[in-house]
Amino acid sequence: MSDKEVKSNLNVDKDKDVGGVSGEQAAEAQAVATDTAKADAEMAKLTADLEELRQTLLRRQADFENYRKRVEKERFEDSRRATARVIEGLIPVIDGFEHALVAHREAEYENYRKGFELIYKQLLDSVTKLGVERIDPLGKSFDPHLHQAVDRAETSDHKDGTILQVFQPGYVFHGRVLRPAMVRVAVHPSPASKEAAN
Repeated sequence: MSDKEVKSNLNVDKDKDVGGVSGEQAAEAQAVATDTAKADAEMAKLTADLEELRQTLLRRQADFENYRKRVEKERFEDSRRATARVIEGLIPVIDGFEHALVAHREAEYENYRKGFELIYKQLLDSVTKLGVERIDPLGKSFDPHLHQAVDRAETSDHKDGTILQVFQPGYVFHGRVLRPAMVRVAVHPSPASKEAAN
């Protein structure tokens, strides 16, 4: 047999059943494999798109939750600021009650005084329920964040910086000083002031 005949036989064999598959079936299998590969690629793309959408949704949900918490916190802070402004307006009224109670200690004012004391106590209880703390630092150490020194007294009887007298109590609302307490503070006499006294 010549080389030509061998080659033509080989070509004929390729077209014939190779392992039971004809050329047409092989082409069909090739098309199915191509379609499957395309479908797998499209499925992978859709899966990736779905995962990206899931991640975007999760981020959006987290952003919304953060926004909701921030708005809630701002609302709460706004409410506190408004309450603080109302309380700041009431502090002079409380001072007025205290001055009136101190001024009228005579017996003829006893009924008048009891009424004032009752109203004063109700007012003080109301602002305390709102979160106000009264600063009455008599005998405590001076704190410039809570107290305002309006006078000082040289003395060796008390520790340096001790508050000797409270002229006006202070008020704190949820950690914020609405008004510092006005106080007289003890200071130890300096050697220069001792010499000036002699």
